[in-house]
Parts: sequence; structure tokens; C-alpha cells
Amino acid sequence: MRATTLLAALLIFVPTTRPYAQDGTPATPVTLVSREGRRPVPTTLQGGRELVPLDEVVALFGVSVREDALAGGVTVSYRGRSIVASANRPMVSVEGRIVTLPSPVVRSGRRWLVPIEFLPTALASIYDRRIELRRASRLLLVGDVRLPRVSAAIIAGSPTRAEVEIVPAAPVAVTVERGRLLLRIDADGLDLATPPAGAGLIDRIRSGDQPTTLIVSLTDAAGTGRATVATANNITRVLIEVPAAAEPRVPGPESRVPGPESRVPGPAPRIPIVSRAWQTIAIDPGHGGDDVGVRGARGVEEKQLTLDVARRLKTMVEARLGLRVILTRDDDRTLSLDERAAVANNGKANLLLSLHVNGSRATISSGAEVFHLQLDRESEGVVRAAAVEGVALPALGGGTRRLDLIPWDLAQARYLDDSARLANVLQEELQRQVPMSAQPIRQAPMRLLAAANMPAALIEVAYLTNPEQAARLGTEDFKASIAQAVFSAIVRFRAWSEEPRRP
Repeated sequence: MRATTLLAALLIFVPTTRPYAQDGTPATPVTLVSREGRRPVPTTLQGGRELVPLDEVVALFGVSVREDALAGGVTVSYRGRSIVASANRPMVSVEGRIVTLPSPVVRSGRRWLVPIEFLPTALASIYDRRIELRRASRLLLVGDVRLPRVSAAIIAGSPTRAEVEIVPAAPVAVTVERGRLLLRIDADGLDLATPPAGAGLIDRIRSGDQPTTLIVSLTDAAGTGRATVATANNITRVLIEVPAAAEPRVPGPESRVPGPESRVPGPAPRIPIVSRAWQTIAIDPGHGGDDVGVRGARGVEEKQLTLDVARRLKTMVEARLGLRVILTRDDDRTLSLDERAAVANNGKANLLLSLHVNGSRATISSGAEVFHLQLDRESEGVVRAAAVEGVALPALGGGTRRLDLIPWDLAQARYLDDSARLANVLQEELQRQVPMSAQPIRQAPMRLLAAANMPAALIEVAYLTNPEQAARLGTEDFKASIAQAVFSAIVRFRAWSEEPRRP
């Protein structure tokens, strides 16, 4: 039996479970996915952290557990390799190497409980198969099962455009039919993000009858859709264009678009600018020059990581959206916050995103965070007064032209609501790709954001002082995931900002 057939049967049934810990609150079970099928992993919440009973780990992974009552700890062993954990400490020793955890290992009644992150960090170090936790979709992948993440975005208009992204890359065959497009993805199953709401000539995007298919349903006013498949940087993208019914159709009632393996490799096709407004975005790689930012234990510096991710994001936006991208710095040099804001303001950018890497004395701190501006009451009063008073200047041809004079460091005031929405979109897209902190959206009086004359947000992509996250920050996959999440947020926010607004 092929793996896809096996998983098709297994996807139908996921049993519910009851909580195990005596004093914990039950959480939605995590689903373990392997070549053998799917099984629920019951978890509980204690102090805002998600924990897994160790006896469930024994049943699922075949490890052995030995308790040391005198030392107040427990040893988890697998094929001669061991993990030693002490009660109420947020760390374990893996073959003599210290691995930090987001919360302590605890004892509840007769049972030991470990953080859910124990599985992909500590246990994966001694296990003989890959263990990957996808928190956003509540999946725990074990072994070489192929379950790519699939996300989609729709840009309304005529024609209506959509983009489906598959990470890691997988061959895709697209069948174009009357009223819909059918995407068949060569995988064992799909990790499908929440599909976007229908817009324009696309009614909705949903999973198909088979576990590896996706259906793009069109409205009655739509013509025949067109699709292009491209693969680059281990990401497969299906770019879809749907004209109105009055526009020329693709010949024939049904045609087949081959997967990427039959195409000549080339640059990813551009999605043309939809309508009005957006032409430029500004990306700010934090720190630079003498200001290295946070430095990791292995010498990795924040200024290097932010520039790397910024360049990746610039390439994606220019190639796929056709927008002009300004980097506040494209080399290793020092810039003040006002100089960075000036680059974005003088470039008349429609959006400013500042990229950073976080740091903390507490090495257990982890996860991405998004910041947008917070003004105090005095600053808001200054902005309101300036907007009311303004100044009248002579205009060419007679008459006057009224200008609102807003202080440089309060330029962001008129975009506070838009920036708050931008922060929420960024948070939603980031959590699909990378771990988030306990408080993923924050407000703060940041000078760079305050001086931006456009919607703006600052992103802390991870904690370089957290050993696990520092190791991931050095990988190509993690940096690509960050760039992809921010790109998807740009697509969504741009579509929203270009929607017609009622006065």
C-alpha cells in the first residue's frame, strides 16, 4: 500500500482523549504523524505551558524511564543514550550536553511531565528518527514523512490573482477545469494553513477529497483560470490568474499544467501591481557597523542575521510582487535611528519593516515578537493640535495650500491603526512558520517607528541568547521561513490597504 493511500485512511479518524495530569488543564491533543499513521498525543496546560506525560512518551517512542527519587530527577534512555532531567529545572542533560527548555520538568502525582518542546529538542538528539514539532498546526512529525506546509493568499481585482506556497518544495500538477482549478501535490499529506477568505473572482480555496489535493473554486463571473508552477529556494509556488468571464479563456474545457519537473528552471514570475498606491517598501536590517546588536554564544551577531534575512526578503518582494524595495543598509555600516527613518520617508515607502534578533539574560526566553508604536497622551495631543491648526502656504496660480505640520518624531501618529493591523497580520503569518513568544504582539514608544511616515512595525525574529533558537537561526531553512512569513504578511496587508475605502 502506498504511503498516500495509508494516510488517506488515517486522516479520517483522530480520536479524542481526556487529560492525564491531576492538576492540569487539558489542551487540544497534538497529532503525531509518521509512516505508520497518526496518533493523538494528550497534553495538559500548567502555568501557561504545555506539558506531555512521560509515560505517553514511553508508549509512543519506545524509550525507557528510570526515576531517581533521592536526586529528585528522572532519566530517559533510548538505545544506550540518555537524557537526565531534574525536577523543576528548565533544562536537561543530553549525553552530557545541557539543553534548555521553555519550562521545567515537573512531577504531578505519580507521573512526570515534560514540556512539549522536550520532544523535538532533547529527545530528537538521542532518537534514531527525525522529530519535528509544528505548534501552529498541532502536528508532531516523526521520521521521513512528507507533510509540506501549504499556505495561500488572494489578491482581489480583475483579473484576480492567488498564490499557493508549498514548503518544502514538492512537485505539483494543476488541472484547470470550468469553475475551478485542482492542485495535486506529490506528498504523503498536507499541513494546510487556514485558507484565506474568498475575494474577487475566487470563491474559496479548500482541501480536496484526497489528502494531497487543493481546490481553487471560482465564482460564476470568472473565466477560465491560468496557473504557473515555479520552484526556487526549496519552495514551490503556484501562481494563479483568474480573468472575468468576458475575457479570453484558456482553449478547451480542460487542460493540464505540468509540474515543475517538466519546466525549464527560471526566475519566479511576478505578480503585477494590483491597482493603486503601493510602489515601494522599506526594509531595515537592524544594527550594523560598530553596533553589532545581540551576539550569540558562538559569535553569531545580530547585524549579520538581520541583513541576511532582509536581502532574502528583498529578492522575494521584487521578483514576485514587482515592487521597489529599499534597504536602509545593504552593507555593514552604522546608521542612527533617524537616518533609517529618513531613508524610508525620503523614498516615499508605503511600508517600513525593521528586522531584529532578540536577547535576554534569561536563556529560556524564546520566540518571535512584533512591535508597533505606542504614543503617550501628550504626544497624541501634539499631533491633534497640529492637524487642527496646520499652516496655509501660497500655491502656484493663486490661493493657498494647507499643510499639517507634524513633528518628525511623531510622523507615525496618523498610521497607528494601520500599524496595529500590520502587526497582527505579521504575528499570524509568523506563527505559521516559527515559534512565537508568550506575548507575540507588543506596543512600545520606539523612535524609529515614531518617525516613520507610513505603516511600520519592528520584528524580533527569535532569541539569539536561547541556545536552541541560536542554533536554528544559523540554518538556511529557518531564515527562509522568516522571510517567507514576512513576505506573506506583506501580500495580505497590501491587499487590505489597496481595498477601496468609504469616506
